[in-house]
Amino acid sequence: MILVLVETDAQGVTLTSREALTFARTTAERMGDQQVEAVALGPLTDAAATLAQLGEQGVAVLHHADDERLAPYGAAAWAAAVVDATTSAAARLVVASGTPRGMEVLAHVATRMDCLMAANVVAVEDADPLVVSRQVMGGGVFERMRLDGDVAVVAVAGHAVEPAPAAHPGTPDVRTYVPTLTDADLSTRVVRTEKAEGDDTSALTGARVVVGAGRGAGSAEGFTDLLELRDLLGGALGVSRVVTSLGWRPHHEQVGQTGSRISPDLYVACGISGAIQHWAGCQSAKTILAINTDPDAPMVTQAHYAVIGDLHEVVPAINEELRRRRG
Repeated sequence: MILVLVETDAQGVTLTSREALTFARTTAERMGDQQVEAVALGPLTDAAATLAQLGEQGVAVLHHADDERLAPYGAAAWAAAVVDATTSAAARLVVASGTPRGMEVLAHVATRMDCLMAANVVAVEDADPLVVSRQVMGGGVFERMRLDGDVAVVAVAGHAVEPAPAAHPGTPDVRTYVPTLTDADLSTRVVRTEKAEGDDTSALTGARVVVGAGRGAGSAEGFTDLLELRDLLGGALGVSRVVTSLGWRPHHEQVGQTGSRISPDLYVACGISGAIQHWAGCQSAKTILAINTDPDAPMVTQAHYAVIGDLHEVVPAINEELRRRRG
């Protein structure tokens, strides 16, 4: 059996957890049609939505640690609850999305269970023995890793898998349990979070269209046409690290290894060279259009389509055409 740690919010199961569930389902088929089950920790804000989304993903059983002590996030406490569910369900593989929480909890789980963990996993290559493919070097290299032992722990790389409904959805069987928690497990927990103004990346990470900008923008004043293109396409603006380092745009707009990882339907990369650190954040885009003066720039050579030219000439022309077509 494969057990997936799902993170939830007011809308139910988060996007990255749905990605992890799809990964688990395809992995279960490769491992011999094993059953996929999920574990959720703490009270659920919208239990009905959560169950419906889990059912769409083909989850057979939800292990719900409905314990108020798990409402505030604490890596040790969450890990203890996941270990209890793993042991009870006799899971062969424990999966979570590669979010900060998912990675931290799985590291604790692997330590407690004395088993191997692989992070940034994009696919399972073989089932017996279990061999996974994972991103390393900022996504520029793929590594095959063998996970021996009775139990393995895997963190799925963000946006490496497109969430998709199961062929045979159903209604999960809910099994509520009380985890075994010690005082030490509860000694470190998040008791308060404060979001800095203008530091919300949700619009960027959830956008279907992202207009990217790099050093080619030229200055902080060079974003007028890019922002207009963003608005015309109904998307979000994403920038390279050099743009934030120069102070042209805020950090929460940064795409890349040290910024956000995006998976839009369309990424329009304007004046971006395409260094490996930036590519790590945008490589999951369905279609990439690069606009650059350098035909040999990595972003151009890896893009699906490219326009060779100055973004300050190309982007205004695109904007004009979009406005014309819309009357």
